[in-house]
Amino acid sequence: MKITADGMVCEIKHGESLLDAVKKLELDMFTLRHRPLAAQIGGEVFSLRYTPFRDVEIHLLRYGEDMGRRVYERTLQFIFIAAVRRLFPSARVCVRYTLGPGLYITIEKENGLNEQDVLKLESEMRNIVRAAIPLERKRLDIKEAISFYEQDGQLDKAKLLKWRKFSYFDVYTIGSYMDYFYGEMAPSTDYADVFRLKYLEEGAVLLLMPRSDEPDVPSDYEPLPKLAVVFRQSNDWGELMHCSTVGELNTLVSSGRIRELVRVNEALHEKSYANIADKIVERRAKAVLVAGPSSSGKTTSANRLATQLRVLAQDPIMLSLDNYYLDRDAIPTDEHGEKDLENINTLDIPRFNSDLARLLRGEEAEVPVFDFLKGKRAPEGIVLKLHADQPLIIEGIHGLNPMLISKDIDVDKLFRVYVSALTTLNLDDHNRIRTTDARLLRRLVRDYETRGASMERTLSMWPSVRRGEETWIFPYQEQADALMNTTLVYEIAVLKKYVYPLLLSVGPESRCYAAARDILKFLNYFLDADIEDEIPPTSVLREFIGGCTFYREDK
Repeated sequence: MKITADGMVCEIKHGESLLDAVKKLELDMFTLRHRPLAAQIGGEVFSLRYTPFRDVEIHLLRYGEDMGRRVYERTLQFIFIAAVRRLFPSARVCVRYTLGPGLYITIEKENGLNEQDVLKLESEMRNIVRAAIPLERKRLDIKEAISFYEQDGQLDKAKLLKWRKFSYFDVYTIGSYMDYFYGEMAPSTDYADVFRLKYLEEGAVLLLMPRSDEPDVPSDYEPLPKLAVVFRQSNDWGELMHCSTVGELNTLVSSGRIRELVRVNEALHEKSYANIADKIVERRAKAVLVAGPSSSGKTTSANRLATQLRVLAQDPIMLSLDNYYLDRDAIPTDEHGEKDLENINTLDIPRFNSDLARLLRGEEAEVPVFDFLKGKRAPEGIVLKLHADQPLIIEGIHGLNPMLISKDIDVDKLFRVYVSALTTLNLDDHNRIRTTDARLLRRLVRDYETRGASMERTLSMWPSVRRGEETWIFPYQEQADALMNTTLVYEIAVLKKYVYPLLLSVGPESRCYAAARDILKFLNYFLDADIEDEIPPTSVLREFIGGCTFYREDK
């Protein structure tokens, strides 16, 4: 059979794997930057241990690509949990969320987890890596899988599998330990040799991933205290609502108690917006900058803060940074020949600072209005003037970027709010739902419902959006005066019925197929929640599914 890998051709025998082809082509490098981790055939991702039955053309996935990084992360998680099982057989491991360049993981064990335990754990992980244990997938009957996890004490996974629609379940093994991470693994444990463990606090460790710019070096630990507090609060909310996993959410949906969950979750959001408004008034801020990544709920958050400020006898005025876009024909293209609309330099920063300075001095300013249909600024703007009780609420992705504010602006008059959808809902203890995937779901629904965009168009744009966030948004999140997690623990159960049938239409021939399939994999475990009548018109979720009061008022 003929295998074409990244344009290079070789012959393999029947029964030989993609890995055999990679080795024959001398592409099996020992540096993570260059080493293939998996392969893409058409739009689907395959393990390098896959044995083809016909001539195929493959694209080799490396750490520099998102799908390659996901393969690496799954493999490293598997090694981590296997090492815990060897050292602390009765311990409970829960992979919580991404914190900076690492995974925040809790370990519940007798006598607690200490720093010496973490040193032993890292050493055992390296033993597993050096052993180069092959990672081969095998298929179990779903009843057999549920029985195994019940006997193994992994009741969270057994409970989740009871909601699975298929009669089988695929697993990987290391020794007697068997698990699955909802995607392909590297061929063997020695592929995941770049990592570091950082002991954070009793019961918690950070599994540090390779650096994005230099993959053969593990990332350094970067304290993110404000973000960590928000994540912990979200975990607390999940426990308060008895909804930390998809299995628990499905139980609430099937029993009808999901409606009470909606009411409590929305009340927690309202309380958080009210607390932030209290801080803004206490600071006597004249301008509130609301920033966050795509589909984080910035517009709704800005409006809900405005409502809470009115409760406190303020009369805020709204302003969107989008109105300061340069005309589209004035924006240069990037190395891909595309206009990078995530770049802060697409904004007219001098004009923004001039207008902001005038407004903060109590003077009139004619702020621009951007015509998105024409891709240019409208001939006439809107004249604004702030009175003593009128803070300015400025919404836009670059609100925290220090490049936005000139040195002439009195920063003591500013209050910065960072909002993002930081989901802490897990599939099970070992499988988290990525915050980026949760935001992507929101955007897929919104772009289809409001812009008529296909799933493939939004999926194809997402990597560019993510690159912009990594460059222009995430580095500044700790500079916020307040952080707000806009995730609603019930939202995926609502979003699923909007997006699931549309994602099914993305075929294997599409370059977006793997991304669509990854989303479908975790959506398969969610029950649909038909509870739109329970969702308030001011909910963040309304920004994406429609029916938002704030948009209605603007018409």
